[in-house]
Amino acid sequence: MAPFQSALPRAVVEHVVRQVVYQRLGRPLPKVAAAPSPLVVNVSARHCHLTQEAVDHLFGKGYQLQVHKWLYQEGSFAAKETVTLIGPRSRVISNLRILGPCRKLCQVELAYTDAISLGFDVPLRLSGKTEGTPGCMLMGPAGFFEMKSGVIRALRHVHMSPADAEFYGVKSGDEMKLKVGGPCGVIFDHVLVRVEADLKLEVHIDTDEGNACNLQPDTPCELIK
Repeated sequence: MAPFQSALPRAVVEHVVRQVVYQRLGRPLPKVAAAPSPLVVNVSARHCHLTQEAVDHLFGKGYQLQVHKWLYQEGSFAAKETVTLIGPRSRVISNLRILGPCRKLCQVELAYTDAISLGFDVPLRLSGKTEGTPGCMLMGPAGFFEMKSGVIRALRHVHMSPADAEFYGVKSGDEMKLKVGGPCGVIFDHVLVRVEADLKLEVHIDTDEGNACNLQPDTPCELIK
C-alpha cells in the first residue's frame, strides 16, 4: 500500500496535530503568531529591464514606457512595449516584454529553455549582478540597442518585508526552501531572501520551474527556513 500523502500544507497538518496533543493533555493551545502576509508565488516569464537610454534608442528620444499591467510589487509594471531580442547566430525572440519603470542597468532574464533556443550560455545570477554575462542586440520600432552584457537566468528568490523576515527568522541574503504541493509537487532549494521595507511577500520562479511543478493559482505552497 502506498504511504498516505496529505494534500494539506505542512503548517496546517502540524497545527491540527498540536491541537489534538494539547487537548489530550488537557492544556490550552499556546498562541502562535500569524504570518503577517499571505504567501504569493508567481512565475516570472522572460522579460527585460531597460535604462532610459536604451528606451530612447529603441522607441525614440524621450519616449516613456506605458503601463500594460501593474505587477504584484508596488510601482512595478509590465509595459505595453516589447522588443525583439537577437541572440547568437541571429536567432530571435519576438515580443520580449519590458518591465518598468526604467532602471540604471539593462538586464534580460531568460529561462534555460529560452537560452538554449537562442544559443546562449547564460549564467545563474542574482538580479543586478551582470559582470561577465553575455550581451545581446535588442530591436525596437525606432532602432537597435546593443547590450554588452546582462543576459542571465535569475536566481529564484523571495521578496519580503522586515516583518515577514522576522516571522520566518531570516535576513536578506539568506536562503530558504519553497515546498510546492499538488500532483507535480517539488521542493525548490536555494530560494534567495531579499528584504526591503516596501516589499510584499512574493516568490519568483521562472517558466521552466513553474512548468516543472505545474504551478496553478490554487497550488499549495510553503516557505521553509
